[in-house]
Amino acid sequence: MPQDGAGGDGVSRPALERLRGAGFDVLASNHAAAILSVDFPDETEELTRGLLSFSLPVEELIASGGGEAASTQRLRRRLSQAGWNKHVFRTETKIDGQVRQATSHEIDHVRRAGAGTLALEIEWNNKDPFFDRDLENFQRLHAQSAISLGIVITRGAAMQAALTRLVREVIAGRGIVDEEDFAALGMKDRTARQRDAVARAVARGMPFADAFARQFVADKFGQATTHWSKLADRVARGVGNPCPLLLLGLPVSAIGGEPAERDETTLL
Repeated sequence: MPQDGAGGDGVSRPALERLRGAGFDVLASNHAAAILSVDFPDETEELTRGLLSFSLPVEELIASGGGEAASTQRLRRRLSQAGWNKHVFRTETKIDGQVRQATSHEIDHVRRAGAGTLALEIEWNNKDPFFDRDLENFQRLHAQSAISLGIVITRGAAMQAALTRLVREVIAGRGIVDEEDFAALGMKDRTARQRDAVARAVARGMPFADAFARQFVADKFGQATTHWSKLADRVARGVGNPCPLLLLGLPVSAIGGEPAERDETTLL
């Protein structure tokens, strides 16, 4: 699978290098970086600024219970405000005016520009087969000249590896020692199974912060969910080819602190 490397004089190369410098995982395939550089420099800059301003406090991650935290929803709204809107692509096969076959592909964020159309999916925390759906949708839409390039954003490798530590640190730092204390974080009620798993670990002598962090991350952000290695493996196998693809993994620096890069310029 051809991959576009670093370097070059195009506008998108500095943008992608800024993401790499901020700790993002970045993989461009099938000449995606060149296409962004020549045909979509403004749209690439919009996306880059939005991602570099993304910050997810650990408390929001815990309170969300594994779902999309408020920060992720804010990123979606920023993209929508900049013209990256949800769109359903519909295709029909007709014979003598009668529809014989119809399919639809819903894409969360579509950006139309003079040179073509970009399609983007954010897979924060789904089951990993959703990557197959996204990549295969991009492949079909690209084959029909409906999109120029597909983009997928997910949890990066370093973020995935650090989740247990980050959750443990915030639980210990807040002095949380039992399930009832989570009300202060606005966390929704946990199931009896989840509570029991932590209680059993604590009964074996594990500190509560460690027991909770291990159970929470394994249950909500396990290896069978959408994260960088699952996405990169699929693209390495050729899923989505020959559609140009840009894969972006959110960095660990986006969690628990300030954004990796401050940019007060609005996406608009």
